[in-house]
Amino acid sequence: MIKQILSKLPRKSSKSTENNPHGGKSTTNVSSVTGSRSCDLGGNKSGNLNNPPAAANNSALYGGKNGGSKIQHGVNLKENGNLGLSSYEGLPGFRDVPNSEKQNLFVKKLNLCCVVFDFIDPTKNLKEKEIKRQTLLELVDYVTSVSGKFSESVMQDVIKMVSANLFRTPTAQPHESKVIDGVDLEEEEPSVDPAWPHLQLVYEFFLRFVASSETDAKLAKRYIDQAFILKLLDLFDSEDPREREYLKTILHRIYGKFMVHRPFIRKAINNIFYQFIFEAEKHNGIAELLEILGSIINGFALPLKEEHKMFLVRALIPLHKPRCLAMYCQPLSYCITQFVEKDCKLADIVIRGLLKYWPATNSSKEVIFLNELEELLETTQLSEFQRCMIPLFQQIARCINSPHFQVAERALFLWNNDAIENLIRQNRKAILPIIFPALEKNSRNHWNQAVRSLTLNIRKIFEDLDADLFNECFRKFQEDEIKENEKKVRREAIWKRLEELAAGKSAGRN
Repeated sequence: MIKQILSKLPRKSSKSTENNPHGGKSTTNVSSVTGSRSCDLGGNKSGNLNNPPAAANNSALYGGKNGGSKIQHGVNLKENGNLGLSSYEGLPGFRDVPNSEKQNLFVKKLNLCCVVFDFIDPTKNLKEKEIKRQTLLELVDYVTSVSGKFSESVMQDVIKMVSANLFRTPTAQPHESKVIDGVDLEEEEPSVDPAWPHLQLVYEFFLRFVASSETDAKLAKRYIDQAFILKLLDLFDSEDPREREYLKTILHRIYGKFMVHRPFIRKAINNIFYQFIFEAEKHNGIAELLEILGSIINGFALPLKEEHKMFLVRALIPLHKPRCLAMYCQPLSYCITQFVEKDCKLADIVIRGLLKYWPATNSSKEVIFLNELEELLETTQLSEFQRCMIPLFQQIARCINSPHFQVAERALFLWNNDAIENLIRQNRKAILPIIFPALEKNSRNHWNQAVRSLTLNIRKIFEDLDADLFNECFRKFQEDEIKENEKKVRREAIWKRLEELAAGKSAGRN
């Protein structure tokens, strides 16, 4: 009797079925973002995810009006192992659904791609990684060909997916490179992120999303906000040059599309430069940031604002100070030349700034400075040239006399530039007396034959140009040489007399 009663009672469900209405083991709700067709991936269920702490922080940053309930990172499988991979399945293609369902499918695919896989072990989750890669490819194609404005909720999901994948902890240890004279002595290959097969597609997707005419800047600025831009700028320190190239293009697009963010972006880049110049002297993305600025400076309206001039004086000119100048000298020179072309009166400020940071013992940096100086002098007006020519040619004279043949040779090559030679010809009465001693000493004593030949050629140019001035400088040089020899003789006689006095006192004591 008792057995018959008990058999009619309902059995107690197991723990696994209690926790998972679909049966099987509990999967911490990964299926809510991974494309299980029994769940609505486009809804607000992503708030139920068992996210890692980093994801919670980012959801607070990008929560928008919903306080972060929707924008959360996907489950990081690196931290959570293989949980829920049995339900990580692909979604149908956009061609397989009617137009009315494409936007919902787009959101589901975005949520599917919020899951971040562990690429440290290349043999792990191969099937799931391939599903995500194919989904990202479909998202890239969709965002390129979509017709119709993206809604605010879709933009929110886009930023959620991009944030989950890009804003990550670096997997590689920081590379402490030994840099001397701007050259990496270890000559190692740049560190690359093993997750690049997915990261590249996320960057491509986000680039096309920002550039799309269907992305309304007024709505998108709520999610591509200042906090998001700061995190994007942090990624410029990546050691992977491919990642920095994507970041450069994306940030430039953001600068062009979101006018409200322009002053903030300039200020944020400024702060990166300050930290690099005066604190760290280590940053991988300085060249890319300068390339962005080169385009920005090119678009500055005239007359230049005081803010822009201060940026030149406080950030760009001091960027000549770090010893790794060779890594970013070309975009830096372009930025500074853009300023001088827009306002010729800045030439004197820039040239005096170069002289302030002129290297004393670093010959390779001196060659870089001379290269930049030539570009600047090509665009310098006569009036600005005359303001700084005395200290400028005092430094050039020291370079001509440099025992390092490349420095001396590069300084003498300035006369091969027609614009610079024309400036020198017009101001020869002030310039020749400054550099004549250096030319004369080089022609007599420099160890390098090429430097001596170049020196004699320039000497001949001045002699043919103004023989009277040349002879006067030569006569003064000889007079100064005689005076110097007399000083040397007197100095040696004084030292000899002191030695005799010291020897006499020593003998008297004995």
